[in-house]
Amino acid sequence: MGRDHHESRAWVRMPSERRLDLLDPTPFDWEDSDLALGLARTYRWGGHSAWPLPLSVAQHSLTVMHLRAAASKAAGVELTPLAALRELLHDAEEGLLGFDCVSPLKPLLGEAFKALTVRLEAAVFIRYGLPQWTPKEYAAHKLADLQAAASEAVNVAGWSPREVLHTLKITVPPLTVDPLQAIYGGTAWEPWPPGVAGDRFLAELDRLKAKT
Repeated sequence: MGRDHHESRAWVRMPSERRLDLLDPTPFDWEDSDLALGLARTYRWGGHSAWPLPLSVAQHSLTVMHLRAAASKAAGVELTPLAALRELLHDAEEGLLGFDCVSPLKPLLGEAFKALTVRLEAAVFIRYGLPQWTPKEYAAHKLADLQAAASEAVNVAGWSPREVLHTLKITVPPLTVDPLQAIYGGTAWEPWPPGVAGDRFLAELDRLKAKT
């Protein structure tokens, strides 16, 4: 039977008219523009924000990539384009799903949801030729990811630094300086409109792909 003949529909239609099969995803089920738009319209922190707009996963992904690149440079090592691309795409499956699950809910969704995200992550890694993380690389990535999360919690979602430490259990201190402001201008930590976030994510994706 073909991919369109599951007993219950498991595919979603992309804006490009491609079909992403959630049960059996392939690296060819979406266009880059689909991914950028999905990430720009998928929101962190459950969509809650102290600003007029919520924070997109696209903007978060750019923050993590730049934090990781800055940390690497500070250590005297330039982050390679392929490593930067992996940072940019670390939450790509959320854009394909259109869903960034808040942490308290994840344990309740069970193994089926976890398996779904693993399948999508695998398809993303194949599509963009990303190497698997080494333990050292993943530790450096998680540090940047947690630094972004702590900073977003305080500067976007309205948590206090004490709540970040004691409630969210993030021990990495939040930043006061927005790493994206020096690159894109605007107001520090202000969430971008979806169109802006999608365009900026896609431009960075294209730039890094051209270098790998």
